[in-house]
Amino acid sequence: MDVWRQPSVPVIGLDVGGANTKAAVVHDDERVEIVSEPFEVWRRPEAMAEVIADVVGRLGGRHAAVAMTTTAELVDAFATKREGVLYVLEAARHALSERRLRIMTTEGDLIGLPEAAAAPLRCAAANWMATAMLLARSSSDAILLDCGGTTTDVIPIVAGEVAALGRTDVERLLAGELVYTGALRTNIAAVLSHVPIGGQPCPVSSELFAISADAHLLRGRLTSDQCACSFPDGRGTSLREVRSRLARVVCADPEQLAAGDLEAIAAAVEEAQVASIAAALARVAQRLPAPAPVAAVGVGAFLARAAAQRCGLADDLDTGLLSPVGGASDVAPAVALSVLGRE
Repeated sequence: MDVWRQPSVPVIGLDVGGANTKAAVVHDDERVEIVSEPFEVWRRPEAMAEVIADVVGRLGGRHAAVAMTTTAELVDAFATKREGVLYVLEAARHALSERRLRIMTTEGDLIGLPEAAAAPLRCAAANWMATAMLLARSSSDAILLDCGGTTTDVIPIVAGEVAALGRTDVERLLAGELVYTGALRTNIAAVLSHVPIGGQPCPVSSELFAISADAHLLRGRLTSDQCACSFPDGRGTSLREVRSRLARVVCADPEQLAAGDLEAIAAAVEEAQVASIAAALARVAQRLPAPAPVAAVGVGAFLARAAAQRCGLADDLDTGLLSPVGGASDVAPAVALSVLGRE
């Protein structure tokens, strides 16, 4: 029996990222199961096969097929992206030796392991394509705005087809289709150069003292459970720890700042992220023949929705299987791969 042609046999979608490994399976009744495991590849690349096996195995079905994408090749544990993709492919082959495996390309094809190994750059950072292809099936004209923990994808859908100009990361950055800002892991010093302290603009330290998750935790945009990331000081997500990290952005402790200063820093971070996403969204939207609604997904969907509103675009598009209920939105490429892999 060919599992790739049997609609009754689930396929596990696997998204191997540099900081998180995610998997999902969509069942016949559209019930979605997900797994997300924090795993910083640059710290322990040798553990990748073990992590992949564990994440996929937790979704059951010992012989279920797997459709995979990777962005882990960009971490600096690898000298080149080619080397990184090949490393991920070999780890997946080792971890999933009893399963059929397909790899997503930036052209939207699911190819076998030998073909992927022969042309690894075709498979580098193709996760956005999977999500966009799934959205295109239900929305003929739309803009996918997937704000994850690290980056934001801005992908136009026109007449039911993915209309992205870029395929590689560089092309997508140049086209405004990839914004290197996310709701969790972005260094605050990379988001803005000054923050308000006592109503005055204060330069920030360029050290990695706090990340975007700190700002959004303080503002109540994120819960601790959503923060699948490590923090610069190795500590946790309590408000005391969050406030301490945010104060370090201006080389201070909370006790050295006035009431409201830390809240002002957090608000400035959110505003800067929304502005950068909105700028990219406006640029992509102007290429479309008519205004299109936005599908906001990802752990940073709240930033995506704010950017859509700033651009005057509807942000209430039904995302179907990518609903935030149950966390499917946070692992959108994995969900999409589960659906696409069955076909």
